[in-house]
Amino acid sequence: MQAWTWTQPGQPTDLILRHLERPQPQAGEVLIENHAVGLNPVDWKFIDWGHPRWQDGHIPGVDGAGVVIATGAGVALPVGSRVAYYQSLFRDGSFASHSVLAANMVMRVPDGLDFATAASLPCPALTASQAIAKLPPAAGAPVLVTRAGGAVGTLLVQLLARAGFEVWAATSDRHHHRLASLGAHHCVDERSPNWRAQLQQTGTPFYAVIDSASGTEAARLAPLIAYNGHLVCIQDRQEVPPLPAFTSALSLHEVALNSVHEHAHAAARAALMATGEALLEDVAQQRLQGVPLEALPFDALPEALQAIKDGQMAARPVLVMAQG
Repeated sequence: MQAWTWTQPGQPTDLILRHLERPQPQAGEVLIENHAVGLNPVDWKFIDWGHPRWQDGHIPGVDGAGVVIATGAGVALPVGSRVAYYQSLFRDGSFASHSVLAANMVMRVPDGLDFATAASLPCPALTASQAIAKLPPAAGAPVLVTRAGGAVGTLLVQLLARAGFEVWAATSDRHHHRLASLGAHHCVDERSPNWRAQLQQTGTPFYAVIDSASGTEAARLAPLIAYNGHLVCIQDRQEVPPLPAFTSALSLHEVALNSVHEHAHAAARAALMATGEALLEDVAQQRLQGVPLEALPFDALPEALQAIKDGQMAARPVLVMAQG
């Protein structure tokens, strides 16, 4: 099989294409022939940082979609099933023609949903669903989403609007029209140097802020949150409470999607996969929209991921594998 492999911390363009022996699934696993590979910021971050559990030759990549071509003992999922997946960061991943996954961590792809779209969704869709699950229902309550123009933010805006929240989207103004059409009630330009002050001047006490920028940025937004409100961190976490004790009484939440592979019990993993399948069906039925995609050949993977890191992609790249 072909795989883009990591050798040491560096740039996406440092990945090396290698021809490797095709792995075989063990008990409880499936072998997937990838038809498409999704790219996410977490991919370039781990390529940049490295990890003690990554060795020379590790295959990065968390998102992919394809067809099950072999199963290990005890697997009920039929060969030929169309699936999408979010792979553990600590296993060989999706940047390959074939990937081995735990059978209980794949999602069936509905008829009518192409592999490229399916591969672009697992990480952002599951992340968005976990973020919203932190919030108790509160119809009409204002929720601020930062980095709302990205893949996670685009889905958050739609899911929050569907749940009845008043959605405020903070993102570059080039995304405002698209997000307004998807359910955002208010859009602000987070590139403006005074955007936080402008939000404060509106006098809106936010029920929740869902931040995808950084723990530092999330802490800066804490004063905008109402008493007994919620601060949800998708990037980083709040190691220290951002406000003094016994003031706004904020609830602090972290989203740690990768931890589901090693720290969630079987029922929680099954529930997350069921949520993912429902979201894939929503996209197939056009009840949800992802961000605009650009299909590229597998050989273009390092350059496409580098362009994501450098902020140079107008559309979200997805790698489509040549079949046959």
